[in-house]
Amino acid sequence: MRAVVQRVSRAQVGVAGAVIGAIERGLVVLLGVGHDDGPEDAVAIARKLVGLRVFSDAGGRMNLDLSDVSGEVLLVSQFTLLADLRKGRRPSFAPAAEPGLASRLVDAVAGHLRAGGVTVATGRFGAAMELELVNDGPVTIVIDTAGGAVV
Repeated sequence: MRAVVQRVSRAQVGVAGAVIGAIERGLVVLLGVGHDDGPEDAVAIARKLVGLRVFSDAGGRMNLDLSDVSGEVLLVSQFTLLADLRKGRRPSFAPAAEPGLASRLVDAVAGHLRAGGVTVATGRFGAAMELELVNDGPVTIVIDTAGGAVV
């Protein structure tokens, strides 16, 4: 799995002009699922996100996690994060999981986040979505898993 994580002051996702998910302070997580990913990757990503200390403390240092700031997560599936650009100019999406597996694992990440006490809003799997966010910092981090290990 590959996640692009952005610290935000607010964000929302819409489909066909209608907002389907929105958060205030927290993290926007764009999540790509690979064909070799499994349940252990969903657990690893969720654990990392719940404990990710990217929010500033009183001294201005990134020492606080989602629970410390009552932060929320907007989780959006994005298969294009798995694009292979090694040949030509047109991306190959062969490394991305088939939709059934990808949908289940995105849902699993959302479930693990909720089990960790995080409020989660989501996009709509497979839909053309419109994402609006205000990146706070800006802070943007990439998280990859390999068989459940975060790298």
